[in-house]
Amino acid sequence: MYDRILVPTDGSSGTDETLDHALHIAADNDATVHALYVVDRRLFLAADEDTQDDVIATLEQEGEAALDAAETAGANAGVEVVGERREGIPHTEIMSYAEEMAADLLVMGTHGRTGRDRLASLGSVTERVVENVGRPTLVVDIGDGED
Repeated sequence: MYDRILVPTDGSSGTDETLDHALHIAADNDATVHALYVVDRRLFLAADEDTQDDVIATLEQEGEAALDAAETAGANAGVEVVGERREGIPHTEIMSYAEEMAADLLVMGTHGRTGRDRLASLGSVTERVVENVGRPTLVVDIGDGED
């Protein structure tokens, strides 16, 4: 049913749980996981001009670490993981990449909200993608465990 699964990653600890779900689905379907890290251009454009290069370098390093971690997790699970780093506005790049690679499924996480607000208030990137991508999307609750 699924051949190409897209997992956007920001390198946070919550991404590990989201990636774990994607890897299990991929293993069950002999699918490839595509891990995508987006260098958010808004973050370095908002920085002072004299620090922009440092901000870009830090974001790129975080992206490489996040993609390396995804590829390692995939190798440990016996699942092929393809890493991709892009620059732009995260939700726009995620939707664009999902279209380009013809993703069968997107797996994304919520952000650290608590209680009932967790699912009602998805992270802004996840919310924008879910509302606009037009592809099956699994949203993994990566809240802090409080109810």
